[in-house]
Amino acid sequence: MNVTLKPFDFAQAVARAGLTTSGQPIKSGKAVEGTGFQQSLGKALEAVSKAQTDATAMQREVQLDNPTVSLEQTMVAMQKAQIGFQATLQVRNRLVQAYSDIMGMQV
Repeated sequence: MNVTLKPFDFAQAVARAGLTTSGQPIKSGKAVEGTGFQQSLGKALEAVSKAQTDATAMQREVQLDNPTVSLEQTMVAMQKAQIGFQATLQVRNRLVQAYSDIMGMQV
């Protein structure tokens, strides 16, 4: 598996989120299919899961002395998986806190 780090493209990230570079929603006449919060969260969870699975597989190959998998690639993949998992935990914690705050509101 080839692990490469790509530079972060802010314009592409905000466009994917449906925002302009100033942070305002893109105004269009029709709704974009499949860009809801649930779909985005599901894709993000799948990506974190895949990163963890790939890192585990690479770690196993290094332990078996596979010459095609380097220790450096494995360490980078493991760190990427760890960062993704930590970000997922933070998102989950914020969602739970927001839910608790909303449920505690007086009507």
